[in-house]
Amino acid sequence: MRFLATLLGLSLAGAAPAFAQAPVITEQGDPSVRTDTIYKLAVDPADYPEDEYVVLLDDGVLRREADGTGTFTYRMVAQVLTPEAAEQFGEQSFGWDMKRERFRLNWIRVIDAKTGRVISDKPVHDQESRAEVEFDAPVYTDQQTRRMSLGGVVPGTIVDYSITTETLEPVLPGDFTQSWSVHMGVPVRRSRLVVDVPDGYQPRIIENNLNFRPRVVARNGRRVYTWAAADVVNVKPEMFAATDSNKVYMNIAVGGRTEWADIARWYAGLSAGRYTLTPEIEAKLAEVLKDARTRDDSLRAVHRWVAQDFRYVSLSLGIGGYQPRTPAEVFQTQYGDCKDKATFFIAVLKRMGIDAYPVLLNSYGAADEALPSVHQFNHMIAAVPNPGGGYTYLDLTAELIPYGEVSPGYQGDLGLVVHPDGRGEEIRFPRVEPSANRMETSIAGELAEDGTFKGTYTTRAAGAAQYSLRSAFSSRITPRDRENITRTMAQNVFEGAKGDSLEVFDGKDLRAEPRTRLWLSGGRAARASGGTLILTLPFPNGQSSEVITGLESAEGPRRFDIDVAEVIGPVEMVWEARLTLPEGFRARLPESVDASSAFGRYSAEYAQEGRELRVTRRMAGTRGTQPKERLPDLLKFLRDASRDDVQFIIIERAAG
Repeated sequence: MRFLATLLGLSLAGAAPAFAQAPVITEQGDPSVRTDTIYKLAVDPADYPEDEYVVLLDDGVLRREADGTGTFTYRMVAQVLTPEAAEQFGEQSFGWDMKRERFRLNWIRVIDAKTGRVISDKPVHDQESRAEVEFDAPVYTDQQTRRMSLGGVVPGTIVDYSITTETLEPVLPGDFTQSWSVHMGVPVRRSRLVVDVPDGYQPRIIENNLNFRPRVVARNGRRVYTWAAADVVNVKPEMFAATDSNKVYMNIAVGGRTEWADIARWYAGLSAGRYTLTPEIEAKLAEVLKDARTRDDSLRAVHRWVAQDFRYVSLSLGIGGYQPRTPAEVFQTQYGDCKDKATFFIAVLKRMGIDAYPVLLNSYGAADEALPSVHQFNHMIAAVPNPGGGYTYLDLTAELIPYGEVSPGYQGDLGLVVHPDGRGEEIRFPRVEPSANRMETSIAGELAEDGTFKGTYTTRAAGAAQYSLRSAFSSRITPRDRENITRTMAQNVFEGAKGDSLEVFDGKDLRAEPRTRLWLSGGRAARASGGTLILTLPFPNGQSSEVITGLESAEGPRRFDIDVAEVIGPVEMVWEARLTLPEGFRARLPESVDASSAFGRYSAEYAQEGRELRVTRRMAGTRGTQPKERLPDLLKFLRDASRDDVQFIIIERAAG
């Protein structure tokens, strides 16, 4: 899916024309744009002190036929204002699918912004190669890359390039998408989007928050849409901005007439006949299931087998980018990509008499329900129907996500379940409550009169909070590794602490509780001064002055609504210390704090019962959007939580 962002309107040498057909742009130039006029739009850098560059022209021309073939020509003219921008624009890289597309560089040149003089009209270095395959996370594709180094790019120059990508063979006949974000995050002087389709063909067009209308002309068997505007005001980002509901950013999306049902039938056809197991696979399956006693045991065993025992390698080569390999091939090579592993899992369950179906989705949660397209999807998982209704979703490429848990990356987002008969079922992945994503850290032990501590340090995690902990303990731990982990964990709690008796778990054991425990001794938890101890708390507090300052220092009234999940996050964290104080000592207790609002909750409790000092801090986030008018409520919540700025607690010897 090509998201060539950044089309702000265009007024080219006056009012933008409405074309009877899209301009034919070649190496000789664009007949619809006067280049000399565009260069004269260069700005005075002194007027743009906060910007690294200014876009003088952002231009796209999309021509599509009903079968999905066609061309897209993109042109960028940018004025470089800073050394950082010079570094960015001095290197250009373009990619295309060598099996389905054809690429052409129309021109690339560097211009002096003051005089219009051409500094260079071709790259200093120009190299074409296949996309590089990373060693740690191998992804094999048909992507071809052309990289160019430009000479003479410095502040005060203009970089002007134009490229054309021709689609020769759509993945699915008639299917295409082109998505545009109308604001770029930098000033744009002129911009234009032209879409040329056969007359009588109605593409899907989604316009969000536009303050201008396209011009439409139908002539000579073609229909041409032109979106154009000039000097669109740059919208500066805001802290905790909810960009999906603010009605500020403008964008356009164009797509073909594909329906979700078409995609389901297409994929069902590609995967048909690829669920057959070999005798070798069936023998291994019997071994995997030998200890299973229930249906749930069997499902968990097969899930662990496929998720962890087959390496993940992404294969997006030709039709293989969409059609899964057979279980026999996956078993023989012991690796597969998302669709290979999901297909293998579904085939095994079918052999066990359990239904399971492939689910197409976008791993970034970016699929747009209103714009059906194969290009909306970049990932596949499996769905197992539950006896009581609904599905259990399983990502076979995520080896550390326990059975039945949905990756946080696409909770609440669109998925397409593909049934064997080709029927498609649109679903929304379930969201878990923020409280399910929980991290608990606790310290319990005894504080001596010299300020040293001995006791335990324990961490527990659940939901999305567990994955970093599982990852840390998913590999084999040698005795030396254990020694290093023990030492590092101990010293991170209290200065000079020594660790012992480290308890960890196998991160790959998806039934194991994510929990660690360490015995500490000798750590300098408090500084002794006469009959007083100054205890350093090893936990974060509610202080957030930098965030408050950032929100208060924003220029002008707020434009964006507030994304609540950005404030704390859909997570709950608990820190607790239970310390037995020396005989005859009392803590000078800080004031407890309890701050609750629509943006989350923060609390801090300080208490002493007998010799036990207890410090408990809790922070819980939530999701949703709050109107920008509630910024004062957010600031109040942050200030209330910031009242707990305690880093130290004074512990004194009681009188008498």
